[in-house]
Amino acid sequence: MKLHTLTRKTEEFKPLDGRNVRMYSCGPTVYDHPHIGNLSGFVYIDTLRRVLKASGYDVRHVMNITDVEDKIITRSQERHPELSPEDAMKQLTQHYTQLFMDNVQAVGNDIAAMEFIRATDSIEGMRALIRELHDGGFAYIADSSIYFSIEKYKASGKTYGQLLDITSGNTSAARIDNDEYDKASVHDFALWKGGKPGEPAWEFELDGHDLTGRPGWHIECSAMSVAALGQPFDIHTGGVDLIFPHHENEIAQSTAGGGTVYAKTFVHNEHLLVDGRKMSKSLGNFFTIQDVLERGHDPLAFRLMILQSHYRSQANFTWDVLEAASNRLQTLQQLADLRWQPVGKGNADWQPQQDEILKHLQNDLDTPQALATLSKLADQVTQTGVGAQTQDAFGQLLAWLDNLLGLDLGTRPDITHEQKDLLTQRQKARDAKDWPTSDNLRDQLKDQGIAINDAPNGQSWYRTNS
Repeated sequence: MKLHTLTRKTEEFKPLDGRNVRMYSCGPTVYDHPHIGNLSGFVYIDTLRRVLKASGYDVRHVMNITDVEDKIITRSQERHPELSPEDAMKQLTQHYTQLFMDNVQAVGNDIAAMEFIRATDSIEGMRALIRELHDGGFAYIADSSIYFSIEKYKASGKTYGQLLDITSGNTSAARIDNDEYDKASVHDFALWKGGKPGEPAWEFELDGHDLTGRPGWHIECSAMSVAALGQPFDIHTGGVDLIFPHHENEIAQSTAGGGTVYAKTFVHNEHLLVDGRKMSKSLGNFFTIQDVLERGHDPLAFRLMILQSHYRSQANFTWDVLEAASNRLQTLQQLADLRWQPVGKGNADWQPQQDEILKHLQNDLDTPQALATLSKLADQVTQTGVGAQTQDAFGQLLAWLDNLLGLDLGTRPDITHEQKDLLTQRQKARDAKDWPTSDNLRDQLKDQGIAINDAPNGQSWYRTNS
């Protein structure tokens, strides 16, 4: 297995503990509908875990749910002014957490293979880490908040700028208190934010100061990842927009007191563009999975569209591109329907293509090449058919593909006995050259979502809906 690493090269991935992989993913900030750009990153992360498991690794995959930060507090107060700050935030985040879970499942992610940790369930771990940083001289109290000192961190011999180049020209001694800020310069950042009227707050006493308030954004992931996976762990994932300041600050917080490695490998996926531009509500190109559904597309077509681009390259979403992916998915689904039809001589020698698909995915998650090989495999199966002796083997092939790519091909059901009877009657009508009866039976099946292909070796059916 090869991954793009901190050396900014593609190198052989070797877990810290034999065949056990500990992976942490920055999860959603749950205050609004996930947009398709968010979901594209989660598709890549899900696929990475699938490939690691298919490569023989035992994977423990943890993802955080950010359910306290500036945007959440503001939105919860707007939506639920009648509730207490704590209850308003809880109601908002529970709603959007469930919506997130529904969305990622719709695009084929296996959430049962993951562990989710809420920030609000991990406050004590954050306070403990902040105490350690303060005791070590890397954090200081100012304006009823606690800040991380980048100057002290660098003076201790540590490197601030492991994921990107940071120079004195873009370093500032200023403090910054909001969760999102100008990424063009570096600031001391808030580990803990003093409470404000109308905000949720947790008690915190440090060095004789009453610092009742809430955690900063960056400290959340440091505390949750290490509590769940230990330090160092193997893989940390997220979008390229999280490289700085979020991941760089996580590294600093987690290595200030001791140790030099926070996570061995960082895997960052690129942005999803829409019509060649960054997604923005003001540009009218801000889309969700609900928009995809309303256009009549299977959310798995969106997954397939994302996998057609390498995770380190910018993918471009257009409705035409999604339409092409929908057609490609339908072709694969038609192929999967052959599982229930012993038509043709069949050929179960699919292992060379399976090996090639996995090899591409093991090469820094090269999903475009893996899908190109899958298309060749589909052509082979279409030409040879799936004979009675190879139906079970074909079912196993579909299950293998599902485990690897998450396209849900192997779960497509057989048609009913009544529909099979209609197919038998139609074949008899065709043999007797009774074309009106044949056409009538075809139309009956079409009304039931079953289409028919006529080929020299007989008729085959496929579903026209999922």
